[in-house]
Amino acid sequence: MTTTFHFTALDSWIDAHFDEQVQFLQQLVRVPTDTPPGNNAPHAERTAELLKAFGFEAEQHAVPDQEVKAWGLESITNLIVRRQYGEGKIIALNAHGDVVPPGEGWTHEPYGGDVVDGKLYGRAAAVNKSDFATYTFAVRALEALGLPLKGGIELIFTYDEEFGGELGPGWLLAKKLIQADYLIAAGFSYQVVTAHNGCLQMEVTVHGKMAHAAIPDSGIDALQGATAILNALYQQNQRYKSVSSKVAGITHPYLNVGRIEGGTNTNVVPGKVVLKLDRRMIPEENPVEVEADVRRVIAEAAATMPGIKVEIKRLLMAQAWKPDARNAPLVQALQKHGEAIFGESIPTSGTPLYTDVRLFGAAGIPAVIYGAGPRSVLESNAKRADEHLLLEDLRRATKVVARALLELLE
Repeated sequence: MTTTFHFTALDSWIDAHFDEQVQFLQQLVRVPTDTPPGNNAPHAERTAELLKAFGFEAEQHAVPDQEVKAWGLESITNLIVRRQYGEGKIIALNAHGDVVPPGEGWTHEPYGGDVVDGKLYGRAAAVNKSDFATYTFAVRALEALGLPLKGGIELIFTYDEEFGGELGPGWLLAKKLIQADYLIAAGFSYQVVTAHNGCLQMEVTVHGKMAHAAIPDSGIDALQGATAILNALYQQNQRYKSVSSKVAGITHPYLNVGRIEGGTNTNVVPGKVVLKLDRRMIPEENPVEVEADVRRVIAEAAATMPGIKVEIKRLLMAQAWKPDARNAPLVQALQKHGEAIFGESIPTSGTPLYTDVRLFGAAGIPAVIYGAGPRSVLESNAKRADEHLLLEDLRRATKVVARALLELLE
C-alpha cells in the first residue's frame, strides 16, 4: 500500500533528476517537426535514441509512405514504449510531437530550447513535446522506487495531431497496436480536461469568370461571390452564440474563416477564390447536421450571385469528445495529487480545442487530458511566437502524474 513516504520518494527522485529532464526536453525541441511539411520520422528516431539511454526500448511504427503522402505529409513514425509490471490495467500516456511552423516574431530561437528566467522557449515547448518529458520522467520515477506494481504503461508518442490524428493514434488503434485500458493525454497543469469540441474543416472554391478589369462586365467576379458567402457565414456565426454547451469550459459553437486565396492580378476580375473554414462543434451537436447546415448557408448565399458556382470539400471531421464517467479513477487521482503538489484545487473542465483524445474515446478507452503547462493556451504562446513552458510547471506536473500512476497501479 502506498504511503506519504512513497509519494515523497517520487517527488525527491524527480527533483534530483530535473536538470536531466530539462535537457531531455531541450533535445526534443531542437529537432524541428513543422507540419506542414510534416517530415517527422527524424524526430521519432531521435526520441527513440534518447529513450534507449534510459533503458526504454521504443517500438517504431512507420506509417507507409503512400498513406502519409495522401494526407499531404512527408514521413511519420509513431513510437510505443511498453512497460509491463504484472496482471492489471494498462495505462497509456500519449503526447504528439508534430507542430505548426514557427512563423514570425520570435525573440528566441524557435528550435533553440533556450532557458531564460525559469522558462524554456521553443516551438512545441508547451504543446506538446513537454509531455514527452512529463510522462517519460514520471515513469522513470515510478520504476525507480522498485515497488511491486500491477498492470502496465504504454508511452505513446505520435506525429499527426495537426492534421487530425488519423495517422497517429488513429492508425495505431486501427492496427490494434494500442492495448490500453485508460489514457492520460498531453495537457496543462491546472485542470483535468474531460471533454472537448469537435471540428469541421471545409474548403470552399468559388468559381466565376476571369475578365480584363477594363471590361469587368464581360466576367463574373468570384470575389464578390465569395464576399456574399463570407457575409452569410459571419451572420450565422453570430447566431451560434445563442447555442450553449452544458460542459464547463465550453461556451458555444463558432466558425472561423482562416485562409482566403484568389485572383491572378490587380487588373483581372477574379475567376476563382478559395476559402478554408473551421467550424467548432460543441459536444451536444450532431456533426452530420452541422455540416449540412454549413453547406446550406454557402449554397444559399452563392445562389444570390448570378453566374457564381461553388465546390465544397470536407477537409476534416473531428468528432467531439464527450464526458465519460468511466474515467473517474484517473480524474480522482490527478485531482488529489494535483491539489497536493500545486496547493490549489484542480478542477475538471472541457476545452474548445479538439485533440487526438477523441480517437481513443471512439475506441472505448476512458481518458483524461493532463500534463505540463499553464492555465491557458494563451499564456504559453502556443502556436504563436515565443512559445514557452514554465519549468516549475513541468516539475510539478511530472510529480502529479507519477503519484497518480503509483496509486492506480499499486
